[in-house]
Amino acid sequence: MENFIPHIGVDESGKGDFFGPLVIAGVLVDEKSAQIFTELGIKDSKKITDKKILTLEPIIKEHAPHSVIAISNGKYNELYGNIKNLNKLLAWGHARTIENILEKNECTYAISDKFGNDHFIQDALMKKGRTIKLDQMVRGESDIAVAAASILARAMFVHKMDAMQNEYGINFPKGCAAQVKDYAAEFIIKYGKNRLKEVCKTHFKTYNEV
Repeated sequence: MENFIPHIGVDESGKGDFFGPLVIAGVLVDEKSAQIFTELGIKDSKKITDKKILTLEPIIKEHAPHSVIAISNGKYNELYGNIKNLNKLLAWGHARTIENILEKNECTYAISDKFGNDHFIQDALMKKGRTIKLDQMVRGESDIAVAAASILARAMFVHKMDAMQNEYGINFPKGCAAQVKDYAAEFIIKYGKNRLKEVCKTHFKTYNEV
C-alpha cells in the first residue's frame, strides 16, 4: 500500500431505522491493519450480511484502535429534543468518537462519511480533535477505515436490537418500512403508548402516525 496515511474512519448505523439506537463507530487504521482488512474483504456494511458483520467485528477490534458509541432511544430522543437537528446530533457523536480514539492514540487525519455541512463535525470537536485534518466524503465507506467503522457500528446496532427484542419480547424489524407500524402497535398494546419512546426515534413521522 504505497503512500498509505494512517487515519481514523467514522461511520454510523441506525440513522434510518425507526426502532433501535443510533450507533457511531470510529476505527484507526494503519498500513498493516489496512492490508489485513482489505484481504478480509471489508467493505461498506450495507453490502455485507449481518451474519458476516458479526464475524468481522472481533477481527477489526483485535487489529485496530476503535471507539463505538451507542445512543439508546431514550437518550437519543432527549438529545434530539434539545438539539432539534439530526446532523448536529450526528456531528456530536462523530466528534466524540474521534476524541475517544485520540485519547490513547496519535493521529493527524480522519475521514467521515458526509451527512451534512462540513463545519458540523469540526465545530463539535474538542481540544484533541481540533488539531486533526478532517475530510468528509460522499460514500466514505469506499475508504477502508470508514468501511471498518461501518461494520463496527452495524454490529453494535444488531447487538442492541437483539437485546431490545429479549427485553420486550417483540421482534423489532430493522429499517422504516410500513411493517414497523404493526410492531409499534403491538408494543403499545403490551406496554402502553407512553413507553414507545423507549424503543423508537420519536421525530420520525411514523411515530405520530402510530
